[in-house]
Amino acid sequence: MPAEESNNLESDNNNPRHIAIIMDGNGRWAQKRFMPRAVGHQAGVKAVRKIVEYCAKHKVEVLTLFAFSSENWRRPETEVSLLMALFMATLQREITKLDRNNIRLRFIGDRSAFSDKLQQKMIEGEAQTQNNTDLTLVVAANYGGHWDMCQAVQKVVKKMATGELENQVISEQLINQHLSTAGLPDPDLFIRTGGEQRVSNFMLWQLAYTELYFTTTLWPDFDQNSLEDAIKSFKSRQRRFGHTSEQVLNKSVNL
Repeated sequence: MPAEESNNLESDNNNPRHIAIIMDGNGRWAQKRFMPRAVGHQAGVKAVRKIVEYCAKHKVEVLTLFAFSSENWRRPETEVSLLMALFMATLQREITKLDRNNIRLRFIGDRSAFSDKLQQKMIEGEAQTQNNTDLTLVVAANYGGHWDMCQAVQKVVKKMATGELENQVISEQLINQHLSTAGLPDPDLFIRTGGEQRVSNFMLWQLAYTELYFTTTLWPDFDQNSLEDAIKSFKSRQRRFGHTSEQVLNKSVNL
């Protein structure tokens, strides 16, 4: 991509603030090459590095990656074990690099199903990078949209029962404040690689007005040019949030 075009992407305030990605296709990428699925997952980690680097360089505020869903436990035990080992190895290798590049790491999802060692490494990663400001990298691990909404409601109900919240109307704002993504902007752009066209229980509440982008590219092949294509598609769309095109074009509303 020409340098001046890339600079335009960086300076354009119409770029998405928050990009959320389902990284699909690691196993199929490996199978197409007659290699074990594990090789595909390892190649997927390399793709993550490229996308994180791009988002940090181009001033994306938040990048959320769906690393492991609450449904992924249904996969063969050997593959789940491999994914857990790869997750741990990646954290051990990458946390210091993220910190050095001023990237904040945050995890969302139910951590209780993970080993104590992995949970501790997640806590350490968040603590080490908590003051970084260039990019927030959110890793969704053992995450599901249904779980997220349920745990938010449970927190609200508990606070009401203990008197921490009194005479409080249950509103969208209140639910937002108790979701695992509290404090973050909702995704502007959702990307799913690998050819499937569904959101698969990912950030169901937060994706209400998100622009969706699906590609047949398998995740290990999804590179910075692929991401730029997705962002260009995003920028070609008119986001109305319930208003008319005329209102948006005349700038008579605040989006």
